[in-house]
Amino acid sequence: MPATGLPLEGVRVVEMTHMVMGPTCGMILAQLGAEVIKVEPPAGDKTRSLGGMGTAFFPLFNRGKRSVVLDFERAEDREFMHGLLATADVFLENFRDGQLEKQGLGAEELRRRHPHLIIAGHKGFLSGPYEHRPALDEVVQMMSGLAAMTGTKEKPQRVGSSANDIMGGMFGVISILAALYQKRAGATDGAKQGADIRIGLFENCLFLVAQHMVEYEMTGNKPRSMPEREHAWPIYDIFEAANENRIFIGVVTEGHWQSFCSEFGLQELLDDPTLRTTTDRIFARGRIIPRVAEEIRRWDVKELSARLDALNICFSPINRPEDLFDDPHVLRSGGLVNNVNANGAPFRVPALPIEWNGANLGEGLTVAPLGADTAAIRAELETDTQTTRAAGRRA
Repeated sequence: MPATGLPLEGVRVVEMTHMVMGPTCGMILAQLGAEVIKVEPPAGDKTRSLGGMGTAFFPLFNRGKRSVVLDFERAEDREFMHGLLATADVFLENFRDGQLEKQGLGAEELRRRHPHLIIAGHKGFLSGPYEHRPALDEVVQMMSGLAAMTGTKEKPQRVGSSANDIMGGMFGVISILAALYQKRAGATDGAKQGADIRIGLFENCLFLVAQHMVEYEMTGNKPRSMPEREHAWPIYDIFEAANENRIFIGVVTEGHWQSFCSEFGLQELLDDPTLRTTTDRIFARGRIIPRVAEEIRRWDVKELSARLDALNICFSPINRPEDLFDDPHVLRSGGLVNNVNANGAPFRVPALPIEWNGANLGEGLTVAPLGADTAAIRAELETDTQTTRAAGRRA
């Protein structure tokens, strides 16, 4: 069931972004009800034509937006852009510092001409020594230590998605919502004006690794990477099951330990007086895990999953992304939403991970062909201008 009465209905967002972080911000705002107008150059956003691992970038992160083509080499298009911004609540951009100034869209010019505007700049870094640098998701994962924590010291590994770009877009949404709330509350004269927001990709990644930084700050111990870490639970591992399948099992409470051992014929572990406490079992992982692995190899993953589910023990088969199109929870009503690409081809995508008054968001979104809405928005703006002029004459 599609959601109705969305919270950002009536909010207009003008977006000049590319790649993932900025477009993610606009895509989420659109699904929350905002009108998002994506301004592209005559050749279009370069991610429209990406292939390989970038194939999904444009359709995934630009669903639900209107497309306008403007050529900022033309004075009339630059002026049209300002006319569009005069009607907008939010302006999204992710250009290198100084680049928009060349097109008459620098921060000072925008603030002078559009003091009401909430400007959200998605950048590589927040203000500081690195603010001039470009950044990529993989770059900041290496800089922040996330790659070292995901892999090992010898072989750092990036996270297997554009996690920082996507999360950076989410922080853009959070800050924009805060600015809209402040503006509409009108608590002070300043609150009625716009806001200048800067979102940093690197700082986003720092936020992700803060738990490890603070661990070091508090203990003086260097955090160990995920593959090398000391386990906090006696059973928290990937196991080989029957038919060369694998499964992750996490036994994390005393009750889980009791029920797991009873269910899977591990009574000798329950009876062992040296395994009375969780701490005892953690120190005994060297002999517990091989015994558990021996038992798990006897089970088919499907039957094993059913038993673990009945015991309320955390588990998961080791899936690949393509496997999720067969997952019953993903396939529940509203779990996947049906969208349409710019070429008319349908595709399915996971809904936003929220429910709004019991409904899922994002059903029926389309990806606009390049410039599909240029003429319509020009006409709308001209009509609005004429209406304003007529009202002024009548006044």
